[in-house]
Amino acid sequence: MNKAVGSQWNATEMEEAARRHLLSPSEAMEKLGQSARPLLARGDGIYVIDAKGRRLIDGPAGMWCTQIGYNRHEIADAIAEQALRLAYNSPWYTTNSPSTELAARIAALTPGDLNRVFFTTDGSTAVDSALRFVEFYNNVLGSPEKKHIIVRREGYHGSTTLTAACSGRVGNWPNFDIVSDRISFISSPNIRLGGGKDEAAFLHFLVEEFRQEIARVGADKVAVFLAEPLLASGGVIIPPKGYHARFKAVCEEHDIVYISDEVVTGFGRCGEWFASEKVFGVIPDIITFAKGVTSGYVPLGGFAISEHLLDKVSGENARGSNYSNGYTYSGHPVSCAAALANIAVIEKDGILEHVRDISGYFAERLQGLADLPLVANVRASGLVGCVECLVDPSSPDVTDFDKRIGARIDAHCAELGLIVRPLGNMCVMSPALIITRDQIDDMIDILRQGIERAAAEIKRGELV
Repeated sequence: MNKAVGSQWNATEMEEAARRHLLSPSEAMEKLGQSARPLLARGDGIYVIDAKGRRLIDGPAGMWCTQIGYNRHEIADAIAEQALRLAYNSPWYTTNSPSTELAARIAALTPGDLNRVFFTTDGSTAVDSALRFVEFYNNVLGSPEKKHIIVRREGYHGSTTLTAACSGRVGNWPNFDIVSDRISFISSPNIRLGGGKDEAAFLHFLVEEFRQEIARVGADKVAVFLAEPLLASGGVIIPPKGYHARFKAVCEEHDIVYISDEVVTGFGRCGEWFASEKVFGVIPDIITFAKGVTSGYVPLGGFAISEHLLDKVSGENARGSNYSNGYTYSGHPVSCAAALANIAVIEKDGILEHVRDISGYFAERLQGLADLPLVANVRASGLVGCVECLVDPSSPDVTDFDKRIGARIDAHCAELGLIVRPLGNMCVMSPALIITRDQIDDMIDILRQGIERAAAEIKRGELV
């Protein structure tokens, strides 16, 4: 292509430019340059419209993030107004009104004494910065050996070197040098893999495994337990009731910092501003956030941290230290203005109340797919759910064939007007929080047809 930058390109030219020049996340390198991903032209509410004019329900809400939906003028106006007023300031030398106001608003929404907020650019840098704070914290306290991180299999925490190493989805590891000498993994709280244990017995097993791992490493060396309230990219894995409170108690016994990674669950996904306390029964030491804080309109992330941690390394306890971690775009005024407008929309439209009201119906409709022959398990919390598909639903093992089935279901659903996020064999739904009952019906009806079509292909021997 030889078209000048800024000239008007049609859809075909855009797709060709993407094929030639764009390196996308999770790119299959053996097929690099052979095709381009579907080109979206615009969005409206819970829908996206592709370059061919096809209207599709955005089942994953972008990537768990378009809480208030597309085409909200309140956010666009706030972004434009702030960009004209003050587009940037250096966070090392000055601050700005939107970041200051947003920090105060978030501090008022977090549980416990998590009253101070550090801003980053996204979820990966939010978690990375939180982990780096714990390193800083223990060094200042004179415990340089207390650096070990315990995380869970199938968890996901980001794409920096450190957060990628903390992510237990091993499919992301090949051909990358994952630093893991001070990171260890314990079991996913997926009861389907619990060997037939009931919920109480499975919870006991998980807690004892955690204790044993701390003992193996040495409590004087374990710095932090990092956990999503529910394992989102791991397949919407919802822990047994009481899981997080039990783990937090163990952390308190051994002076281990508890980080709740709410990059997915924060800002309404589970019907609360943050899910840790009111949904999952725990007040963490640190909460990370991103995605829904701006409903995906512009990048922003961060973490909220408890005063009881900060008190130990600030003021008279600072020992001359300087928390030097930061980013060029920390507290970016345009992003923070977007977040403030997003919070205002969530409050004005009663979106948290709407999620609490409609989430039972969402779960009920998803559960209605359990009668399909490929469906092994259905689970949901708030407006995030997963339909796990297996050729043999009685088997705990996931085969490559099962993963191909997920891709076929996704393809069928796209033809029918629904974007699914296929995580291997798992179909994940996390729609915009403004979704209505009728739209839930449309979404689940299409997903049912997609699963039925894939099942029919298997029966006919067309999918092997």
